[in-house]
Amino acid sequence: MPSNPDSLSVIIPVLNEAKNIEVVLRPLQQTLGIEVIVVDGGSQDQTVDRVKALGVRLVDSLPGRARQMNAGAQVATGTVLLFLHADTRLPDQFASYVHQTLAKPGVIVGAFTLKIEGDQPGLRWVEQGVKWRSHLCQLPYGDQAIFLKAKTFHQLGGFAEMPIMEDFELVRRLRRRGRVAIAPAPVITSGRRWQRLGVWQTTVMNQIVIAAYLLGVPPSLLVRWYRSGFTGWKWVRSLWQSFQKKNEG
Repeated sequence: MPSNPDSLSVIIPVLNEAKNIEVVLRPLQQTLGIEVIVVDGGSQDQTVDRVKALGVRLVDSLPGRARQMNAGAQVATGTVLLFLHADTRLPDQFASYVHQTLAKPGVIVGAFTLKIEGDQPGLRWVEQGVKWRSHLCQLPYGDQAIFLKAKTFHQLGGFAEMPIMEDFELVRRLRRRGRVAIAPAPVITSGRRWQRLGVWQTTVMNQIVIAAYLLGVPPSLLVRWYRSGFTGWKWVRSLWQSFQKKNEG
């Protein structure tokens, strides 16, 4: 067991993130007193070589973000765990924000506010929507760097090993046990998802996936639809038809 009651482990699941991983890892290496664990899910690019070159601890895992984060948590020694996406950078003094947030009465889990790289005006609307959702609904997502005490995480059984929505499901379970708090500083995440399909289309797709999950559509179907590139009403119609077939069966 760690001697420091405020020791912090940062767990980063990766899969073919050679373009981003050094930018994410270098600032973490300059932060004293934290443990950094990168969990690789079978990268075929230079991700592993770049992590090793930086001297950061590397863990191998079967692919799947939930599975990878659970694998990192199993070997982490920190009393607090922070789960960081490989295309997201933490703010300065992030460790202080983590500990201050978790020290608030009744708080069981925390996350940061979100800033998205890019100049499109629509991204500022997305950021504002994330702020409202995080504060009013207490539902931060994984790209906001979720953090909580290791003891709580293990008691809860970790992330459900789902191909999608694992962060959403974890926070929903935690909300039943305590308060969700948002640290007053932003993480900076890549805008690549919004650039690929457009701000409006990506936002609509995300909301459809959430709605379908809450309606009981299996995550195995959700991830297939999400990756297939269905858009607009065609995407909605496909979701609805699959949901009807599931209920009829």
